[in-house]
Amino acid sequence: MQKDIALRVTPQVAATAALLRRTAVDEAGLPADRVCGIRILRRSIDARQRQVFVNLTVRLYVDEPEPALHYEPIQYLQVEDRPHVVVVGAGPGGLFAALRLIELGLCPVLLERGKDVHSRRKDIALISRQHVVDAESNYAFGEGGAGAYSDGKLYTRSTKRGNVDKILQVFCQHGASTDILVDAHPHIGTDRLPSVIEAMRGTILSHGGRVFFQQRVVELIRDARGAVCGVRTAQGGEYRGPVILATGHSARDVYRFLYAQHIPQEAKGLAVGVRLEHSAQLIDSIMYHSREGRGSFLPAAEYRMSAQVGGRGVYSFCMCPGGFVIPSASGPQQVVVNGMSPSGRNSRWSNSGMVVELRPEDGGEVSLAAQMAMSMRDDDFAAAHADAMQADHPLRMMYLQESLERACYQQAQATQAAPAQRMTDFVNGRMEAQLPESSYSPGLTASPLHFWMPRFLVERLQEGFRQFGRRYRGFLTREATVLAIETRTSSPVRIPRDAATLAHVAVPGLYPCGEGAGYAGGIVSAAIDGERCADAVAAALGMS
Repeated sequence: MQKDIALRVTPQVAATAALLRRTAVDEAGLPADRVCGIRILRRSIDARQRQVFVNLTVRLYVDEPEPALHYEPIQYLQVEDRPHVVVVGAGPGGLFAALRLIELGLCPVLLERGKDVHSRRKDIALISRQHVVDAESNYAFGEGGAGAYSDGKLYTRSTKRGNVDKILQVFCQHGASTDILVDAHPHIGTDRLPSVIEAMRGTILSHGGRVFFQQRVVELIRDARGAVCGVRTAQGGEYRGPVILATGHSARDVYRFLYAQHIPQEAKGLAVGVRLEHSAQLIDSIMYHSREGRGSFLPAAEYRMSAQVGGRGVYSFCMCPGGFVIPSASGPQQVVVNGMSPSGRNSRWSNSGMVVELRPEDGGEVSLAAQMAMSMRDDDFAAAHADAMQADHPLRMMYLQESLERACYQQAQATQAAPAQRMTDFVNGRMEAQLPESSYSPGLTASPLHFWMPRFLVERLQEGFRQFGRRYRGFLTREATVLAIETRTSSPVRIPRDAATLAHVAVPGLYPCGEGAGYAGGIVSAAIDGERCADAVAAALGMS
């Protein structure tokens, strides 16, 4: 017999197996010798009051043994002789599309422009050590996509679009901790995720799928009817089959060649801003209402903040407790910051993006911001992309991102050092040369962000920070650092697709997928969309 019960316990009880077992058995009113096992099904932290509690749902196995596995493993087919489907991009959308295709009896041909997940490490290290960005191998490009080395958070609100539990179970089947099946905000950690990704590749190859690295797609092959029937790569490769395009939100060259091939695209709203870094001890003390911080039994504290300023949202994004700020440029003449956390979330810092909502209809502000950024000693770029800033251009939001990143690069004096400012100086329009110690390994350069960043960003962020400081005493402090610039929050483009078939609205055989196509916002939602696109291809081929 199995019995599920809800518990509300102290952090010490939740973290101590013997105490938790005793509490659960007592709450269930069962003799201890009848309980053969106990398993946590759900776990969340309630820190709304001064006394922090942990809410648990636990399952007691009464008079029967606890099962060895926490999930039902997926059964994959052998597909080496089955029809090919080309999957472009080995991020979560592409990997899960490939795995789902194998489930359905189709052979994925997975093309990744970058290197395998472990070879990426050397190129990523050079960004910090030598300020050199390899345009094909960096935090954004390579096996695993942007999530592989930038955190591995698995929290999503995408339950309406697919089976979140299945996605988490596939991660567990490939080596992730089963804690991700339990926690309200699951997280693998950037130190563990690469081995999980490598195991996924192993599954694809061992079941007959094909994986090719350093194959950058530059052209769609179309038949006499105009339908997509394959791709060509810059390296001279040609691969045939329906195409799932899962290239991620930073593959700007993909948007450009689609535009050149007259494939319809649309400008999409996004958010841009900064990365805000505090000491982890301060965030722990604020969120857990204790000078001692998290203590011995709680994880590094998270926060989620939002406000409405000037008719647009100002909010925290990709909060990384006990983490690091990382350089996330994907090409030359860019400075971009992002955040990540190791599995233990045990660094001395906590950070999050602090961003401002921007919509395509904000044409005046978009154009003014881009013109301002491009005017900063970058006349060639400004001249080359002036037409793209027109109100009806589908890539205008992308060029805004790019112009802000280039302006930031100029402020960093052509290095990967992040222009930065104390939080209180940014809010009050002041400048102090000395900055707090930071986790950002390429280093900081003191810069008046309040002066050179676009006014629509600065003024909304300033007011947002004031509101957050009133809401959480101590949050607005000179010991926190504002780092520029956070631009890669989501895709700046949507590649339109039919709601029923998931194929491009105007181009049969092309299945825009995941975050880069504008249909996801993180690892899990991209994985869900990858599975949905695989299902759509199978249906089109009569194999569903």
